[in-house]
Amino acid sequence: MAVDALSALADFGTRSLVTHAIMAVTFVAALGSVLFLEGDVARISFVAFVNFTAGVWICQSIHSLGDAYAGGDYQGLLHALRERGR
Repeated sequence: MAVDALSALADFGTRSLVTHAIMAVTFVAALGSVLFLEGDVARISFVAFVNFTAGVWICQSIHSLGDAYAGGDYQGLLHALRERGR
């Protein structure tokens, strides 16, 4: 089963979905830290989660630019989601 998961990550669209899911979870965690924590802990965890989300976003942007430059057939996140739904 682990080999199937690794072979699925060879597809750029799957990797893109995974990185977008990571960004969504960490951004929700940032909002949750503001709502449920208090004081400096809330502020520090919010900034840490937002910085992590921004870092993953930058990595995803560079990765997708590299795929486009190499002639990949990736058409974007919405196209990948539509293809998975078929």
